[in-house]
Amino acid sequence: MRLGFNLPQMGPAASAENLVTVAKRAEELGYETLWVTERLLFPVDPKTAYPVSPDGSLPDVYKTVLDPIESLTYVAAHTSKIGFGTSVLDSPYYNPVMLARRLTTLDVLSNGRLRLGMGLGWSEDEYEASGAEMTQKGKRADEFIGVLKAIWTTDPSQFSGDFYKLAKSTILPKPVQKPHPPIYLAAYSPGAMKRVATLADGWLPAGLPIPAMKEMWEGIKGMAQQAGRNPDDLDIVVRANLMLTDSPMGDERFAFAGSKDEIKSDIEASREMGVLEVAFDPSFEDAGQTVDGFLQRMDQMRELAG
Repeated sequence: MRLGFNLPQMGPAASAENLVTVAKRAEELGYETLWVTERLLFPVDPKTAYPVSPDGSLPDVYKTVLDPIESLTYVAAHTSKIGFGTSVLDSPYYNPVMLARRLTTLDVLSNGRLRLGMGLGWSEDEYEASGAEMTQKGKRADEFIGVLKAIWTTDPSQFSGDFYKLAKSTILPKPVQKPHPPIYLAAYSPGAMKRVATLADGWLPAGLPIPAMKEMWEGIKGMAQQAGRNPDDLDIVVRANLMLTDSPMGDERFAFAGSKDEIKSDIEASREMGVLEVAFDPSFEDAGQTVDGFLQRMDQMRELAG
C-alpha cells in the first residue's frame, strides 16, 4: 500500500519554504504522493454550516489557503519523482477547458506525476463567489469529466452537452500519462458513488469509520460491475485526517484519530481492504500548525505504516 502526505498549503505553516521542505522530506522517506486541498473562502457569516464540526463553524486553518494547483506546480520544480494529488478540486468552481489546460501543464512539467481528485463542494458562499450553479450538480459533474477526457484523449477534441460545449479543436499538448491522469472522486451519496463506479478511476473518501468505508467501497464496486466495468480496475485512495492523541479515543472515534496504536490499526485495516494509498493530513490538529509538526507526523506515520 502506498503512502501520501499533505503539503503545508493551509494554515499558519503555509509558505513557499515550508512547501519545499515537506516535499523534499516526503520524497526522502519514500512517500508516493503529496496532496493539497481546496478552500476558496472563509465566510464571516457562512450561509452553509461546515459539515464536520459540531457547531458548523469552519476551522481556523481555512483562513489561509494557497491555491492548490499553483502549490503543486511550485513543488514540482523542487522534486523529481514524488506524485501530486488534489484532495479535492471542486469542479463547479472551474471551467473544464481551462482546468484541463492547467492540469495538463502540471502533468507535463512534472513528467507525469499528477493525480486528480475532484468533488462538488458544499459551501453556498463559495458557489456564489465563483459563479457556480447549485442546480443539477450531478449532471454537470458527469459532463465536466467528459470534457476533461475528450481533451486529454482525442485530437481534435470535441464535446457537446447540456452544460458544456467544445467546438472541434486541436488542444495540445496532451498529458504525459496515458490515457490520462487518474481521476478520483470524493463521493458519499448514491449518485456520486455511481459516478465513481461509471466514470472515474477510483474513490477518494475522507472522515469515514473504516467499517462504513468498507461497506461503501463494496457498493461502488457492485455498481461498477453492473455498469459493465471490471471492479478491479477501480482504486481507493483514503484521505486520513490525522488527530494523534496520547490516550486511546475508543470505538466512537473517526478513522485515523486516536493513539498511535489506534491509527496503526486503521492503517492495517486499510491495507487489508485493498486500499491503494493512504494520504495523511495533519492540517487540522495542533501539529499541523508548524512545519516541524508536519515533519514529525510524516516520520511517525512512515514508522507506523511499516
